[in-house]
Parts: sequence; C-alpha cells; structure tokens
Amino acid sequence: MKLTRLFCLLLLIPGAVAHAKEIPKMKPIALHPDNPRYFLLRNRPAVLITSGEHYGAVLNQDFDYIPYLDELQSRGFNLTRTFTGAYMEDAASFGIKNNTLAPLKGRLICPWARSKTPGYAYGGNKFDLNKWDAAYFRRLKDFIRQAGRRGVVVELVLFCPFYDDSQWKISPMNADNNINGVGGVPKDEVYALKHPDLTAAQEALTRKIVRELASFPNLYYEICNEPYFGGVTLEWQRRIASIIAEEEADLPAKHLIAQNIANHRQKIENPDPNVSIFNFHYANPPVTVEENWGLNRPIGFDESGFRGSDNLPYRTEAWEFILAGGSVYSNLDYSFTAAHPAGTSPVDAPGGGGPALRSQLKILKDFIHGFKFLKMAPDREAIQEGVPAGAAAYALSEPGRQYAIYIRGGEQASLTLALPKGHYRAEWLNPRTGVVEKHQEIAHAGGPQILTSPEYVEDIALKIVAGK
Repeated sequence: MKLTRLFCLLLLIPGAVAHAKEIPKMKPIALHPDNPRYFLLRNRPAVLITSGEHYGAVLNQDFDYIPYLDELQSRGFNLTRTFTGAYMEDAASFGIKNNTLAPLKGRLICPWARSKTPGYAYGGNKFDLNKWDAAYFRRLKDFIRQAGRRGVVVELVLFCPFYDDSQWKISPMNADNNINGVGGVPKDEVYALKHPDLTAAQEALTRKIVRELASFPNLYYEICNEPYFGGVTLEWQRRIASIIAEEEADLPAKHLIAQNIANHRQKIENPDPNVSIFNFHYANPPVTVEENWGLNRPIGFDESGFRGSDNLPYRTEAWEFILAGGSVYSNLDYSFTAAHPAGTSPVDAPGGGGPALRSQLKILKDFIHGFKFLKMAPDREAIQEGVPAGAAAYALSEPGRQYAIYIRGGEQASLTLALPKGHYRAEWLNPRTGVVEKHQEIAHAGGPQILTSPEYVEDIALKIVAGK
C-alpha cells in the first residue's frame, strides 16, 4: 500500500517519472478543417513563420538547443526545421562559416549506432546500420519536447540529397562509413530505389523515427530536402511517404507529411495523396502559390537565405509570400551557431539573419494572426489602381469585412480600393518597425475608395477591418 501511494504521488510530480512513453496532451498539428490551406495548431488557426538555424540542432552535439528555442519563443515564432543526421555537411560546404549542419569531427550524432570498427571519414568509429543510437533518440525527443513547450512546431526533414561528393563521403550510408557493406553506390543513386539494401536501410530508419515520435503533437515530416538535386526519384519519395502512412495507419493521430517540390516555382501535377504540405525554396516572386491554389493545401516557402547579408529581401519576400496566400515562411538565420545558440553571432555566410530580422518577421506573424485569415483569399480585384510605379502589391481579403494589403517599393501609395458600403478602420503599418504610422476611420457610401499612405521607405502594409 505504501509503495502504491508513493508511486501515485510521484505521478503528480513533473519529471518524477522517466519519459518511457510520451503521452499526448493535444492533437498533432493538422490542416484546419475550415480552410485546409492553413493549419490547426493548439486548437487555433495558424500560419507558420520562423527564422531558424541551419538544420543541425539535433545532429550537432555542440549545439545547445535550449537558448535557441528560447529565442524563437521570445519572437513568437512557431516553427523550426531540422535534419535527422542521415545527411550532414563539412566546414567548406556552401561557404557557410560556423555552419550548425557541419559539426566538428567526432561531434556528429545520428540515428545509427557506432560500431567498434574505426574508420569513419569524419572522425570516430564506423556506423552499424542495423543498430540504433539510443542517445540520439533521447536528444531528438528532448528537442521536440522542448520545442513543444515553447509553442514551436518541428519540421523534421528525413533525408537530403548529396550535392557533391564531399557530403556523400561523410555520410553514414556510404559503404566506406558503415560495417554493413551498404551504400557502395554513386551519390546520385542513393535515393533512386536502385539498391535494395540501401533502400531497406532508409525504410527502416523512417519506420524507427515514426514509431519513436508517434506521440508528439508539434511535429510534421518532410520526406526529403531539395529532392530535385542528386538523383532523387519521385518513386522513391512516394515510397517514403507510404512508409510514414503505413506506420501511422493504426494510430489515433496522424502527422502531416510535406514534400519539397522545387526551387522558385512549379505547378504540381498528380500530387501524392499521402502528402499534405507542398514546400518550395526561394519562392520569390510567390507565383507558385497562385499556380497551386487549387490543391486546397498549405503552400510553404520553407527555405530562404542565399540572397546576401542585407535583411531587406528576406523581410519583403516573407510578406509577399504570406500575403499571396502562402502558409509557411522559414528563413535560414546564420546568426545561430554552436558558439552563439541564441542567435547573436556575426553572420559569415551567403545569407543573413540576426535579431533585427527576427524582430521584423515577428511583425509579419503578428500582422497575419491579427486577421481571421481562414476566411480570406488572394484578391486581385481589391486594388483597382494607385500602386506606385515599379512596386508590387499583394492583397488577402474577405470582401466587405477584412483586407490585408502589402506594398513593396515606392515611397507613397494612393490606392483606389473596391470596398462595399460600410464603416471601416484602416491602419498603415511600417513592416520594418511595427509602428502604425496612420489610422483612418472610413464611412464609405460604396464604390471606389481612395486611401493614401504615409510616406515610407522600402515597403508598407495596410490593415482594413469592417466595423466601428
């Protein structure tokens, strides 16, 4: 009796019982039933916006993800993107200094356990593709758990192609780096269903991860990062998506599956029925949103970060994509390093990042979540004229009720808007500072309505809501 009472008391103490099994407290992030182009997260509509580290938060043992996640939470961000460890980079990859995806030699941790045989190309013993590393899965689970406590969703990217031989040379799936004799193939045949033993290892990894993470609500899977490089076939992608679906078939809650479609744009034909999120990289201008609007699914822009160190293009492309109807924006922020996990490092990379950009992206997240955006859609008819020469304009609306407008370029706009009769409140917002620079109350009799912005530099946003 005493032991039973003691056990019951322990159950009431947070952390007193080991996390042998995750107990879900809420349903996983899902497509919103009222508008599946957006998300249902913690029982609320959500657009996913972040500026995150370069995908090594779990596989790089020197990266302390607690201050990193704290920084995301402090900005109100709700997404991070990370790789499993099936792919990593070295210090020379892509000219990125202090790359979190390039751990120091001997500091990689990945799903497969080390063997007793020396000779891994990047330091330490070779891997055994038939055994799992329990320490890795503890770290992966804790990362997702800590992210969830901070309201952050994890986009877990299962695989990534090998852009050049230097990355394939250090992969655990390369036969030179494992004791199983698996992966004695060219880098462009790794994800092509040409080598049954290699495919079997990839399927086993997928099943293991899906089983281990079955209960986490703040999680969705991406099949493969940038599969349009490195010989990744569509058939292989469909195989991995089907493995995820099979593993979760008997579970009460299912995780969303994302597929990375293209850089820039592509009209999707014959979408995989197991896929719910369609991701693009460097999707500016955001024409791919319109091209794929008919899919009635979230369209994501889940990697940017190769447009130089100036923060302006990342801010403006984020606003354009979300105001075009996109539902995910994820910027690569190179100020997050192992030495500066809170995102305070000077940037030495092809892209940008840092506290100033994160502050500006928070303004966007707060702006879009200030609308009932489930009822909105891209509206080409809302702005009749008045966009400055050389500028670009985007509008989401629920006609007669709410309008979200963004203008990139120019110095002042005098917009002629098609507004139904009614009373409206309008606010002109500075996307760089978050300051509302002009308020207007409009008693509109119907027909065209002219709204003139304050003078601005770079860009400006307009919020219009019906009612007094």
